Amino acid sequence: MKSKFLVAALVMTVAMVGCTKRSNDIEVVLPGGEKLSLKSTETLRINLVSEPPSLDWHKSSDTTSSLITQNIMEGLVNYNLADRELGLTPGLATKWESSDQAKKWKFTLRADAKWSDGQPFTAQHVVDGWKRLLAKETASEYAYFLFAIKNAKSYNEGKVPWDQVGVKISGPNELSVELDKSMGYFPSLMTHHSTYPVRADVVAKHGDKWTEPANIVTLGAFNLKSWQHDKMLVMERNDGYFGDKAKVKYVAGYMIPEQSTAINLFDSDKLDSVHRLPSIELRKLKERPEHKQENMLVMYYYGINTHRAPMDKPLVRKAIAAAIDRQEIVQMLAGGEVPLSSWIPPGVLAYEANIGSTFNPEKARDLLKQAGFADVAKFPTIEIKFNTNENHQRVAENIQAQLKKNLGINVELKNEEWKVYLNTLKTDPPHLFRFGWLADYPDPDNFMTVMASFSDNNHTNWKSTKFDDLIMKAAGAIERETRKAIYAEAQKLMTEDDVPVIPLYAGTNHLLVSKRVKNYPINIMERYEYKGVELQ
Repeated sequence: MKSKFLVAALVMTVAMVGCTKRSNDIEVVLPGGEKLSLKSTETLRINLVSEPPSLDWHKSSDTTSSLITQNIMEGLVNYNLADRELGLTPGLATKWESSDQAKKWKFTLRADAKWSDGQPFTAQHVVDGWKRLLAKETASEYAYFLFAIKNAKSYNEGKVPWDQVGVKISGPNELSVELDKSMGYFPSLMTHHSTYPVRADVVAKHGDKWTEPANIVTLGAFNLKSWQHDKMLVMERNDGYFGDKAKVKYVAGYMIPEQSTAINLFDSDKLDSVHRLPSIELRKLKERPEHKQENMLVMYYYGINTHRAPMDKPLVRKAIAAAIDRQEIVQMLAGGEVPLSSWIPPGVLAYEANIGSTFNPEKARDLLKQAGFADVAKFPTIEIKFNTNENHQRVAENIQAQLKKNLGINVELKNEEWKVYLNTLKTDPPHLFRFGWLADYPDPDNFMTVMASFSDNNHTNWKSTKFDDLIMKAAGAIERETRKAIYAEAQKLMTEDDVPVIPLYAGTNHLLVSKRVKNYPINIMERYEYKGVELQ
């Protein structure tokens, strides 16, 4: 009874805040305090699930923040998201070419793009963006994306000045890049928000407040109009955008963490889409005409803090990995997920179904004995943490039950709001923590470098020089089969020998989309770019 009352109260609160009494039009508060009424007939209404931790595209590392930045900003290169091969298309760069076996790259930039304050876009803004991304004081978790550039890593470590980094403005609207090694997929990195250009003057003027609506300047199909923190965010069509103009005038994003509440709002015609549907209701929701489904280049895993006892023992980590039946988890979720024991998901080069730990309770118990826990009563209670979400909780509860049944060990579950959870992973990771990785670009390098010792996205405290050397060697290899063989060796090292992570499954995207919405962006990269959406 209490939970039903809470859901009803949340629905009422959001409806009262978001809509006028006369219609489904939406009232928003602008930066100066004045109010604006958005017509529902020209506003796409989405659920963001949570407050974006940061709209600073050089610092953010989550999908909620990137959903916004991908709509208000633009990269040098874009994906053709309608193409399952994810071919590259021009963005802020009109063309690009390589030489010296893909060690040198030249990008020709647009001369007609303007920032939202009317200032022309120039090559210097790209240089400023990359310099800021690589600067140690920025502390970007994605700085390593550009480490392939000559001396970029050394600059990040404070060993060389910026003028020794292999990035130069080589002519009007032209950027030249020199890499340390061959990298045929280098242009794909330019699709990622961390490599977007920036206005250094705006950052210097406003400091940490530069991403607020009154201060931010952008280059995308939408501008940031309003940001009522922890409530809603509004993007407005950028009529000065160099490309095809967005077909909807506004995108209003509500921050509603309860999926059941979001579905109620959808059914009340207050939302046009709901992402990441609750697995417990999925069988029923899949029968609805508004249901959409798409496979994704994403993997869901449990990370292990390898510095926290008893997880500091590889035998313990192997035992826990062998005690988890992934098939049981995907059957419970029933969303079309694929069990995953290796690190690279299906659909990406070097996916290997037969690599990694397999479910074997007897072996798991034997490994625990070898680790010094013949008497399981002496094994300490371990903690699993996850960010607040109904699906994540179901997975955590299932793993808790499996570890109790198969190993006899006790597990405590704790959940945290997304922003707090991200900070926990950076400062004090628990024994086990849930995480996932959605492809930033469709290459195995994107998944493997997550666990490199130099990656700030690696929250396990595991570092392996051998692993680093293998993935760097694979990134520079040209032949597909050579790369696959090297990545196979690296995956075995990580998922069979050292086990700082436990891959669980490759994910599938389930969402509800209103019948009034046309051309909603559903794709294997889960990139929600709304400029092509129409409202009927």
